[in-house]
Amino acid sequence: MLLVLISLLGIHFFLGGVQTQTVSQSDAHVTVFEGDSVELRCKYSYGATPYLFWYIQHHGHGLQFLLKYYTGDPVVHGMNGFEAEFSKSNSSFHLRKASVHWSDSAVYFCALSAQCQGLQGELITNP
Repeated sequence: MLLVLISLLGIHFFLGGVQTQTVSQSDAHVTVFEGDSVELRCKYSYGATPYLFWYIQHHGHGLQFLLKYYTGDPVVHGMNGFEAEFSKSNSSFHLRKASVHWSDSAVYFCALSAQCQGLQGELITNP
């Protein structure tokens, strides 16, 4: 039986504006058996609807994007079987996977942004 260790790191954002944003992950380490399901909790504090992200960092590598929530369906499906559910009423964006694999052993980051620049664009041409 193989154990998969998943480390968590809370990220806090303090912006010099009207609203302060914070993101916290309550579990420092989560250990599960391969094939088990896992939930990594992420709570945020922000007055408006935020843009939320999950990233993964494998040992010796840089951050890799997993998934994001902007608007619409509160359940977001990401890469490698991961999904996260946005809950405005609970101020949460928990990451889940139904069956973990040894390759899921990594550090996971939950992040928040008040705005996402460059996500939408408009092309205006002059006739």
